[in-house]
Amino acid sequence: MITGELKSQIDKVWEAFWTGGLSNPITVIEQMTYLLFIRRLDEIQLVKESKASMTKKPIEEPLYNESEYELRWSVFKNTDPEVMYRMFTKQDGVFDFLRNVGNRSAAFTKFMKGATFMIPTPRLLAQVVEMISNINMNDRDTKGDVYEYLLSKIASAGQNGQFRTPRHIIRMMVEMTQPTLEDVICDPACGTAGFLSVAGEYIREHFETELYKDAPKKHFQEKMFMGMEFDPTMIRIGGMNLMLHGIENPLLIDVDALSEANSSFTEKATLILANPPFKGSLDREAVDGKILSVVDSKKTELLFLALMLKGLKLGGRCAVIVPDGVLFGSSKAHLQIRKELIDNQKLQAVISMPSGVFKPYAGVSTAVLLFTKTNSGGTDNVWFYEMKADGYSLDDKRNPIEANDIPDIIARFHKLGDEAKRSRTDTSFMVPLKEIQDNKYDLSINRYKEVVYEEKMYAKPTDIISEIEAIDAERTALLNKLKTLLQ
Repeated sequence: MITGELKSQIDKVWEAFWTGGLSNPITVIEQMTYLLFIRRLDEIQLVKESKASMTKKPIEEPLYNESEYELRWSVFKNTDPEVMYRMFTKQDGVFDFLRNVGNRSAAFTKFMKGATFMIPTPRLLAQVVEMISNINMNDRDTKGDVYEYLLSKIASAGQNGQFRTPRHIIRMMVEMTQPTLEDVICDPACGTAGFLSVAGEYIREHFETELYKDAPKKHFQEKMFMGMEFDPTMIRIGGMNLMLHGIENPLLIDVDALSEANSSFTEKATLILANPPFKGSLDREAVDGKILSVVDSKKTELLFLALMLKGLKLGGRCAVIVPDGVLFGSSKAHLQIRKELIDNQKLQAVISMPSGVFKPYAGVSTAVLLFTKTNSGGTDNVWFYEMKADGYSLDDKRNPIEANDIPDIIARFHKLGDEAKRSRTDTSFMVPLKEIQDNKYDLSINRYKEVVYEEKMYAKPTDIISEIEAIDAERTALLNKLKTLLQ
């Protein structure tokens, strides 16, 4: 658990970046990420040296050779700020080493292509190095929480909030899909890799003992987590997020997920967790033809749903956040993708979320769709849930509150057999396939929810006027009495 003191340190460094001229929160986090990479390199080297010392054998695949000794975190962190800064910025210095070490055994250095050092002053560099040195990097929970706190700064920065899905919403989706050790988990629009890191936490919580075994451990570290992102900066940030959550070698691919360059993403994942972008439209010519064969559209929210169907193995499942328009849009493409999910796959649940969930940076209404790829149908009844509260106020402040439907959502989803007896006036209920088909595949909860209006009895207008006249007469009498007393 991150302490208030550590938060205060991070806040001070953050403010120093801003006063130093780096106002873009993505840039700030990227620069901190570089330093975390550098520290991690030194830690790996120390482990290799310790092992070599105990076995009396040479160091296996060393990250540093003797001439690079001064470039190690444990060495330069104790130097004078001016000296440290020169060590970073000179040719063949610390930063050049970080960018060029990718041919050695540190798997995550593959994310460093195109990295640029932008910390402007020796004093600021020394501040950040000191702060990172104070983090207990032996504690996975602490370092993961520290990075999550850094990433929370993106959401508070407004325009970059699209990269962040609220962590409690991610956790809800993970707990509903219940990842297993056999899964290959993918987010085709991974951003900071929040979905993948939370899925990793879930696996550790539920399969801790099994992860000590070689085969499950190797799968967890190298094959279980897959992400796609076309922004190299976000690839680096997402990579560091996963590493600090104990996932050393995730498969993060620098590619536009919807393009033909990603054509190999076919039946690779057993579980997809995502909140893809849904505010844009693409050049149709740039989109993979296999995706267009599922839904002929330029809208990213529809194309990503088709991509997920393409990327899932048969029997694979998906939990994805979509804008409300996907649920009831009347265009040919909207109808096409809903028919695909309902008629050809197995749509299980639609969870409508209040518009305040993504505030302060977006007020759009969204829903979570949960479905399984079958290619042969299977939808019988679709479970609808109207989330009214997520544990936080639905204004821009998003302060914690007591009201929270998420525990109820998770519990009810795992006992869908009990939901058939629920009334349409309840928060959740089942709707049969035929009724959805008859309603043009509309998936908005308001189409099926029944609202009971309480009957209100009001007095006749003549009676109300009589009461007003009586009150007015009483007021006049009291006013006249007061005038008499004052004479």
